[in-house]
Amino acid sequence: MGDPASVSAEPVVTGQSGDLPADRFLDREEGWLRFNQRVLELAEDAQIPLLERARFLAIFSSNLDEFFMVRVAGLKRRLATGVAVTSATRHHPGELLQRVSDVSRELMLRQARCLHESVAPALAEAGIRIVRWDDLGADEQARMRALFHGSVYPLLTPFAVDPAHPFPYISGRSLNLAVTVRDPRTGRTMFARVKMPSALPRFIDLGGDRFVPTEDVVAGHLSVLFEGMEVLEHHAFRVTRNADLEVDEDETDDLVQSLENELRRRRFGPLVRLEVEETISEDVLDILRRELGAEEREVYRVPGPLNLAGLDRIADLPRPELRFAPVVPAEPSALAQDGFFDAVRSGELLVHHPYESFTTTTERFLALAAADPAVVAVKQTLYRTSGDSPIVESLIEAARAGKEVVVLVEIKARFDEQNNILWARKLEEAGCHVVYGVVGLKTHCKLALVVRRDDDGVLRRYCHVGTGNYNPSTARVYEDFGLLSAEPEVGEDLSDLFNHLTGFSRKSEYRRLMVAPTGLRDGLLHSIRREMDGHARGAPARIRIKVNSLVDEEIVDALYQASRAGVPVDLWVRGSCVLRPGLEGVSETIRVRSILGRFLEHSRIFVFENGGEPQVWIGSADLMPRNLDRRVEALIRIEDPAQRARLVELMDLAMAEGTASWRMAPDGTWERATRDGAGERLLELQSALRGDRHLRSVADG
Repeated sequence: MGDPASVSAEPVVTGQSGDLPADRFLDREEGWLRFNQRVLELAEDAQIPLLERARFLAIFSSNLDEFFMVRVAGLKRRLATGVAVTSATRHHPGELLQRVSDVSRELMLRQARCLHESVAPALAEAGIRIVRWDDLGADEQARMRALFHGSVYPLLTPFAVDPAHPFPYISGRSLNLAVTVRDPRTGRTMFARVKMPSALPRFIDLGGDRFVPTEDVVAGHLSVLFEGMEVLEHHAFRVTRNADLEVDEDETDDLVQSLENELRRRRFGPLVRLEVEETISEDVLDILRRELGAEEREVYRVPGPLNLAGLDRIADLPRPELRFAPVVPAEPSALAQDGFFDAVRSGELLVHHPYESFTTTTERFLALAAADPAVVAVKQTLYRTSGDSPIVESLIEAARAGKEVVVLVEIKARFDEQNNILWARKLEEAGCHVVYGVVGLKTHCKLALVVRRDDDGVLRRYCHVGTGNYNPSTARVYEDFGLLSAEPEVGEDLSDLFNHLTGFSRKSEYRRLMVAPTGLRDGLLHSIRREMDGHARGAPARIRIKVNSLVDEEIVDALYQASRAGVPVDLWVRGSCVLRPGLEGVSETIRVRSILGRFLEHSRIFVFENGGEPQVWIGSADLMPRNLDRRVEALIRIEDPAQRARLVELMDLAMAEGTASWRMAPDGTWERATRDGAGERLLELQSALRGDRHLRSVADG
């Protein structure tokens, strides 16, 4: 990747990017892996409560699964289809795959060390043990034998491999045992595969806060499965497969049916990773590699147990002394004093989750709309929601009450496709008008529109525009903002946008919204250029941006140009960032920070100094080509001066030298800063937000 001194010697590119250096972009894939490394560093941090460290190990595993199923699968598909063009970093997909393999292997081994050398010993000291089969006492083994025969054995189907039994298909993310047995009569050695039933937990509770991996219980009873055979060896293995869906919306008459067919095919996608325990024999590994078609770089040998995503169950143990202290969300004082609709009509409310309650704000807004006879219509977008969603129930109740209910359900939301199809059908059965968005685009914006005839006889539109999904479960752990408004221009904007989503409107300009894919990219580029122009005139100029990912090359180049013009740029990026800060003559005024903690930083905030009258936006869009060009996204401009000041204060606090964060270097590495030069702990942002009423009660302004 190079250091700052080497950048100036690189060839330069011409055109829209001017004379910026050719190596100005970092690899998106490695950037994402470095984000997951930061998650792992939380698991390694002994200052974090012990069960939360176990949860971060589980999150690391789940994240890595998704990375392989989507990003690595995409690189492999580009190679297989011959679309193996080099990336913006001038790396061939084959090179990227090898680099991804090397970094992933390093991180998986590091995760295993964290578990075995740090988290597991600390859990044992706290009386929580993850034990293997040979560690079980006689009584425990007896209980496991009873459990096996009663609840496990009926679910198992061992598959032998011989001329009459071809190698079985191994579904994605399933945990399996590779077993070698010998027939004592003939002396013949055979291979078999045993799949761990998905109905069983990853770790079986032995009682007394002791847990054993499910595969150990099965392995302890292989003699029952292969009666009369001699079991020579057994090893756990796991396959990850391509899980991206490919549906041509222009060629299908029934999007839902086509998507359901693709979902059935997802489990049979090409292999992208083979995980095996490091104790596996070369003979068994050779069989797996040959039969599964795994390349050498796709094989990951790690200490067992595999699939540490199952540590979530252990992290949920009722041991409050080993977990983060509970958070009691606040309720905006304006809502406590007045009726809900009266409060919103008297002034816009900006709510910050989970510090402020999702239940008593967003969820309550829709519940009241369903029950209020003065409400005549409800319109809503749903991208992801929970399995027992009160939001959906409110929409169903509104439809049953005779209100006009329109719900845009994005059934292409990755890994939530099946859930969203089920919700869509349930909503249709209740009488809601369900639409699936715009052909060729995912609808990712977070919008709700309630039409109500108020006591004065006026038909008013009450609106919610958010940065996060309408999901009560994730709202407790995702950090997000939402704006509740009864301002006429916001209502007109949402009406126009819903008409675009449900009909054939081509509207591209709005009053307080910037909407992708028609105007968001141009709007952001215009705002960046305005800061450059303002700085050239001597007016106050600054750019502050908070997003989950920054990988769009055109936006990155615009930020580079702003920096070269002298505009200070602060970037708060949770995940992957391809921009290189601090490059001499290129990005010297740019700082990049990342903050991870008990809450997932999920909100998107855009602040442009605008000559001393900051223009502030919140919304659903990250700075990625898919968000700007291939999704329907919406940002809303914050008008209330106190609310704007509140968001600017939050951005400045996150970027302050006295706030704990990861700081990005020009070569793309991240350094975690938790203490100052005197050894004192730096301010932990999320803790500060939980304790500071001013920072929490943004609606009170």
